[in-house]
Amino acid sequence: MERMSREAMAARVARDIPEGAYVNLGIGLPTRIANYLPQDKDVFLQSENGILGMGPAPDDDDIDWDLINAGKQPVTLLTGGSFFHHGDSFTMMRGGHIDICVLGAFQVSVCGDLANWHTGAPDAIPAVGGAMDLAIGAKQVFVMMDLLTKTGESKLVPACTYPLTGLACVSRVYSDLAIFDLGPDGARVIEMVDGMTLDTLRELTGVPLESALLPA
Repeated sequence: MERMSREAMAARVARDIPEGAYVNLGIGLPTRIANYLPQDKDVFLQSENGILGMGPAPDDDDIDWDLINAGKQPVTLLTGGSFFHHGDSFTMMRGGHIDICVLGAFQVSVCGDLANWHTGAPDAIPAVGGAMDLAIGAKQVFVMMDLLTKTGESKLVPACTYPLTGLACVSRVYSDLAIFDLGPDGARVIEMVDGMTLDTLRELTGVPLESALLPA
């Protein structure tokens, strides 16, 4: 069994972003998705610090530290892209004008609850940013994450134990071992890496999983 690399995960998410979508990519892993969006597909990437029309990551020789996303990473701007006040950017998010938001997560419950800003540990530094606004305001919320923590605990859980970012907001999780659809009826597996089985996924996550896999 071979886990999906982070680049492969980003490319897989990019395949599911439709033409014409307005998309926010959360800090961390999701920013890689920008590098895999087809150049012949019009997808409008937004950042909550006030950018619309972001492109792929710049080459090292082309980095402009005056052009950064909300995670303070250097970005590029496509032809026709724009800058605007971050207050207007949050209005765009809260007003339901983002079609898809892709976020990272500490935990996601099988019904789509999201915890991605704080582990609750006394020495942890909260980093909520615009995640709460995106979780509530975006029409769809995807999560891109490793399925297990470094200590082997599942991030897909029956119920989140960390402080919540949003309730029942995540509809799909892209992980390094499988892709899950989430909803009121729980989690369904729609894809798995080669060598993975449904029973093994159930053992790893400790949650009941239904299969929505297409016949081979």
